[in-house]
Amino acid sequence: MKKTSGRELSRRQLLQTGFTVTAASLAGSLDLALPSLMYAQSAHTPDTALSELMAGNKRFTAGRLTAHDQDLVVLRQHTEEKQEPFAAVLSCADSRAPVELIFDQSIGHIFVTRIAGNLITPEIIGSLEYGAAVLGTKVILVMGHSNCGAVKATIQSKEVPGQISALFPHIQPAVNQSGSDLEAVTKANAKIQAALLRQSSTVISGMVTSGNVKVLAAYYQLGTGSVSVLE
Repeated sequence: MKKTSGRELSRRQLLQTGFTVTAASLAGSLDLALPSLMYAQSAHTPDTALSELMAGNKRFTAGRLTAHDQDLVVLRQHTEEKQEPFAAVLSCADSRAPVELIFDQSIGHIFVTRIAGNLITPEIIGSLEYGAAVLGTKVILVMGHSNCGAVKATIQSKEVPGQISALFPHIQPAVNQSGSDLEAVTKANAKIQAALLRQSSTVISGMVTSGNVKVLAAYYQLGTGSVSVLE
């Protein structure tokens, strides 16, 4: 595993660079650039948005999915010209964590970003800012999952091919905090990434402070299908 060069910017400095605009100015500038944008008309609050996600997860674990009955109708009638997601989820790229299925939500309901290790990067921040400031998402879940390969590889700290090791420095703080226990490190990583999102984006931090958005960490258990909110 390669060591991070001391000449590199700190991660927080990198993430904060360029993220000094307010939610209102971001939404306004995007509206000028893309006049056809439609703003979310959802009546959800952050709390009801979270409740809807968790209710959907209960339907998923109970094998009583309802969203698949809506998909074609929603796609045909409501999503061609606009999207109105009520929640955003940052999840791992792992193929075993299909976000819409886990929360029993249909097309256009969740704004999903995915990256191995559910990491906060400038690109992920920009995407989630768009979801919150322009599309009106009310809750953002940063969701880790059991048996995560990215977390496991970071704990093992072995030589890996290509650029896989570029993930390790992002996850290493969780390893430093929680040792070698895979579940503990995965949960710690989700919490750290959620905190980093709140701190690194002035757009999202301002919306959190005003009570318009909640940013929470979560953990998905592959074996049971259950999602638990960690904070």
